[in-house]
Amino acid sequence: MVEPPPFEVVAVGSSAGGVEALHVVVESLPARFPAAVVVVQHLDPHHESVLARLLARHARGAVRQATHHEPLAPGTVSLAPPDQHLRVRAGRLELSHSAHIHFARPWVDLLFESVAAAYGARAIGVILTGSGVDGAQRIRAIKGSGGVTIAQDPSTAAHPGMPHAACATGCVDFTLPLERIGPILVELVSRRRPHPGAPWP
Repeated sequence: MVEPPPFEVVAVGSSAGGVEALHVVVESLPARFPAAVVVVQHLDPHHESVLARLLARHARGAVRQATHHEPLAPGTVSLAPPDQHLRVRAGRLELSHSAHIHFARPWVDLLFESVAAAYGARAIGVILTGSGVDGAQRIRAIKGSGGVTIAQDPSTAAHPGMPHAACATGCVDFTLPLERIGPILVELVSRRRPHPGAPWP
């Protein structure tokens, strides 16, 4: 029996309250975290983002604002720039200025859809605090492709809309308080399923 591949990418979506939540998750990850981390955080489209700089102060690995066609790198957190959609394709980051979705750009669902298509069972999708429903539709795609899905416990979220919508899909494997999300990511990427698509205990 062929051993399944390890997780290669963690896709994270957040909105209102997400800057603080991302700090908690990112600082929990070791410098040699085996997977690439790609983040869509809803930001003010009219101002330059300093989020990468803020997260880097507490991160043990690299944190950067994504640039078009840059390769994904294990142990590196890549953040969507303001007012640009972020996808992954063939191991690289893709930025676009295509149409707003529900008046927003970037949009978490686009990232999740691309991650599910490119990485399948080697992907983890995470929804953190945020208003609205972004991420809920395409967290189904990550789950359906054999990946693992995580949502912040809505009762612990500053804004429970996004994690609540994700949980309501029935496609979330782990619903956890914020401080447990980083440690479970470390645990997941450090071991393998008994076979592709097998549930986690």
